Amino acid sequence: MHAAELRGLLPRLDAFERRLAQLAHEPRPVLVVRLPELERVAWRRGLRAARTLERAATAAFSTAVSRVLRTDDLVAHDGGSDVFVAALIVPTRDGNVPAPVDARSALARIAATMEAATRLEVRTGWTSYNRATDMGAIEPVVERALVRGAQERERYAFFSSLGHELRTPLSSIRGYLETLLGDGIDASTRERFVRIAYNESLRLSRLVEGMFEISLLDLHAAFAAPAIGSLAHALQAAHDACSANAAARGVGIAIEDAPALGVGIDGDRLTLVLVNLIDNAVKHGRPGGGVFVGVDLTNPRLVRVSVDDDGTGIVAADRERVFTLGERGATSAEGSGIGLALVRLMLERAGGRVELEESPLGGARFLVTLPRATTVGLVT
Repeated sequence: MHAAELRGLLPRLDAFERRLAQLAHEPRPVLVVRLPELERVAWRRGLRAARTLERAATAAFSTAVSRVLRTDDLVAHDGGSDVFVAALIVPTRDGNVPAPVDARSALARIAATMEAATRLEVRTGWTSYNRATDMGAIEPVVERALVRGAQERERYAFFSSLGHELRTPLSSIRGYLETLLGDGIDASTRERFVRIAYNESLRLSRLVEGMFEISLLDLHAAFAAPAIGSLAHALQAAHDACSANAAARGVGIAIEDAPALGVGIDGDRLTLVLVNLIDNAVKHGRPGGGVFVGVDLTNPRLVRVSVDDDGTGIVAADRERVFTLGERGATSAEGSGIGLALVRLMLERAGGRVELEESPLGGARFLVTLPRATTVGLVT
């Protein structure tokens, strides 16, 4: 059945795949729209309610594809499923095979129409159907499209959050530098503004580093020799980097003295880990309160660093979720959901871990465990 002939009745996926195999002499984009609410309604309100909702979704999909797709493009839906599928068969106006930009554009328009008509959450994805490898098995193609869609949404959310985070230190640095270029600034104020701008530049560098870490573009990290970092140096650097934000909230940072020993992660990454955790504690602790950083050396093979705040804490249900990219706990404090995901990623790469529990101060305690350095080398 062609897209222009739809009146709420759609061919099944097996018929769709057979027709696609006949027509797709070259790889063709397959678009997938999924409505998770259909399954939830079936569980909560029964099959009759789910079928009513499915009919509405089918009608919305039919309307959407009739507006977006061309006459000979293909569509399908299995009754009782929450998945709707389309394939871009017809060449573009310039005679070329539809490109990824065409697939994304069509998918976005279909999803927008369905969301407006059904008021339901819509998940989307697309992939290329290759007759040589995909013929006779449409379900893996659908799954591949949805996985790709989830990955694209995650990347978009990450870079969107990162862009927002980058603008903040850039604006701060520009503001302080513009003030310093003016007249009438006394020496002590000038020195303080330079220090704040420097701290903001460090934060900007950490965010850029985080972008490479999480997107896995820093590929050499996976193959480099085991790194060694100085715990004492990293603790001092983290204190310096967080001092401006702490002073702005009237929060004191107390860090337990650490001996000059090496740990199994390079100094820059260890500093980034500690800055994220201390900054998080400053942000979520009480205004005018305190953050305490402790060091436990009782295990001869491991080093444990705890970061405690005196805020309201993090409920047990959120303690794992806060380490997920883009997720945040139930809090009114600003944040992008990047920092703690980055902390876990870097520690796991170094053979360490991070845990979250209740603090004796009443807030949250982040507990970092790292292997001690086992090789002789330069401590950074």
